[in-house]
Amino acid sequence: MSDAAPGKSPLIRLPDGTVKQVGPLTGTRVWTVPGRASRPIEMPRDDTRTLAKGEATRLCAFCEDRYLETTPEKSRLVGDDYAELRRVPASRLFDTVAEFRRFGNLFEIVSAEYWREDHGFRQPASVVAWADEYLADPAGRAHIERLATVRAAATGASPSIEEAALDLVGGSHDVVVARRHVVDGAKTDDELVSSGLLTPREHAEYFAFTVRALDEIAKAQPHAAYVAVFQNWLLPAGASFEHLHKQLVAIDEHGPQVDHELRLLSGDRRLYQHAIADLAVDKGLVVAANDHAVAFAGVGHRYPAFEVYSRSTANLPSEHSAAEVRGMSDLVHALHAATGVHVPTNEEWHYRPPGAPWPMPWRIVLKWRISNPAGFEGGTKIYVNTIDPWELRRRAVAELTRLRLDGRVADGIRIGDECRPEDARLRYAD
Repeated sequence: MSDAAPGKSPLIRLPDGTVKQVGPLTGTRVWTVPGRASRPIEMPRDDTRTLAKGEATRLCAFCEDRYLETTPEKSRLVGDDYAELRRVPASRLFDTVAEFRRFGNLFEIVSAEYWREDHGFRQPASVVAWADEYLADPAGRAHIERLATVRAAATGASPSIEEAALDLVGGSHDVVVARRHVVDGAKTDDELVSSGLLTPREHAEYFAFTVRALDEIAKAQPHAAYVAVFQNWLLPAGASFEHLHKQLVAIDEHGPQVDHELRLLSGDRRLYQHAIADLAVDKGLVVAANDHAVAFAGVGHRYPAFEVYSRSTANLPSEHSAAEVRGMSDLVHALHAATGVHVPTNEEWHYRPPGAPWPMPWRIVLKWRISNPAGFEGGTKIYVNTIDPWELRRRAVAELTRLRLDGRVADGIRIGDECRPEDARLRYAD
């Protein structure tokens, strides 16, 4: 059924206190040695500096005073009602303040050229028309010329301005960026805005905006087999900027992990129920739940990790109802809030690829990047995780309880022992 040895639990505590884990879906082997869990997990910066007047809105290329340093905007959310504006021209970028923006990554993981040269992809007429309109505006042409110069310096390629515009507006690697780099009224540059510092409503808009972007990219790139969605928070977790953002990257294969899970599913359609949810209940690892999602302390991860599972019968994020998307958002937001601002974190989205033969639930994994695999891990392929799943669950439950008292997390979340047996029942294969 899974990669754990038959008849042996994937999570055990030895008499000396060492915890050994095997990832039920990956086979990754992890040890937690007694005494290491007490080390601090936050990584505050040691180069904090005082902000100059007006600097809070121009700290990086994602900040609101620097809209022209990113590629042409595909959409933005504005105002108290988060109204969506699409394809804002360069000359109008500063007419409104974007609470969240979506635009193409200037340095794509999978480039527009890749899809064109390797798959024969040609942009649809609507995208060609948008590129032409953008160039027809003098501000838009100047914007494209500046970006093309930056790209050329990095890559050595010098396409025509028309080709550059088409690639910049029609790529399949997008970024979704939040407005604030630091909190409103920040005095120093380390007062960052993480996912957990958003309000539950702000996070829900950010989250749903990303779900819509995922659906649009999948539909716009017919040669994509999958769209990877992730969030790298802070430099040790792989972020280029300490400014809250998610990335969506279309790729032409599922990736080996999805392929592996599909092979496991061929023998057990209820794999995630049996290997993940039932294990979490048996070992006392349910962290929190609401009516649409459930969060577990994950087993067999290289880093301390939470797993948030949708309890919907839908598989693709875009097939979830608004209430179901909000349920996922609320739990993910609460766990980010419990994590804290200065803990490097990866957020990874997993879901059934369109056309896959077996049902798979939408799940999101949050990983605390608080250690660096080194020689021991490289030589043995046994990973030392400083916090075992039981301790991770204890910490999360305590912090979530405090945050609820402070009104920092959404209503309707059941925490720890408040969770009900049915909360761990996954319905993706119903």
